[in-house]
Amino acid sequence: MMEINYATLSKTGNRFNNEDAFHVIADKNNNRWFGIVCDGMGGHAMGEIASDTVASSISDYWELHGNEPDSKEKVLAACVNASRALDERSKKLHVREMGTTMVMASIEDDILTIAHIGDSRCYVQRPSSGVLHRTKDNTKLSFGWEVIDKCFFSLRPELAVPDVIQIKIQSGDKILLCSDGIYKSISPDILMARMIDDKSPEEILDVFDFLCEKSGDDNYTAILVCVK
Repeated sequence: MMEINYATLSKTGNRFNNEDAFHVIADKNNNRWFGIVCDGMGGHAMGEIASDTVASSISDYWELHGNEPDSKEKVLAACVNASRALDERSKKLHVREMGTTMVMASIEDDILTIAHIGDSRCYVQRPSSGVLHRTKDNTKLSFGWEVIDKCFFSLRPELAVPDVIQIKIQSGDKILLCSDGIYKSISPDILMARMIDDKSPEEILDVFDFLCEKSGDDNYTAILVCVK
C-alpha cells in the first residue's frame, strides 16, 4: 500500500479576488486519493462561481461513485454532470457566459488517472527519469492571441470534453496540479527543480508561494502529492 502525502496552496495574488477553486478527497482506508484544481476564466462573469461549481460537482460525483474503478468513462460522466451543474447555475444567476478550466488526478492503488480541460496543468515527476508526464494545454492562436479552445463554459457542453490518461505510479513519484498562475510565474526549469527537491510537500509549496508572490500577477493554486 502506497502512502500519499500532499499539501495545498491557493492565493489571490495581485488580483481583486481569487477565481481558483480546489478540492481534495483522501480515502486512506481504500488506498485512494483525488484532487482537482479549477481556474475561473478571466474576461467572463463570475469566474469564482464557475470554478467552484465545477470543482464541487466533479468532487461530489467522485465521492458518490467511489466504489466504481477509475476509468475514462467515469471521468467523462463526471464532466457531463459538472457541465450540467454549470448550466443550471448560469441560468439561476441569469449569467450567459461563465467558464472555467479543470485539471484533476485520481489515485487508485498504483494507477494515476489524469484529466484536464483548458490550461490548468498536471505534472508527474519521477526521481530516476525526470518529467514522466505533463498535460498539453487546450489552447490555440487567434489573431495573434493565445486562447483556450476547450473549457467548461455555460451552455456549451461540447467544449467540456477532457483529455484523459492513466499512468502506473511508484514510490518517489510527485504529482503537481496547478492553475496557470503557478507555471506562468515560475520558470519551467526552476519549477521542475523545486518540485523534485527532497522536502515535504508543504516546504515545496512554500517556495512556490514565495516565487509567485514575488513575480506573479494572477491567482495561483497548487496541490502537490508525494507518493511513498
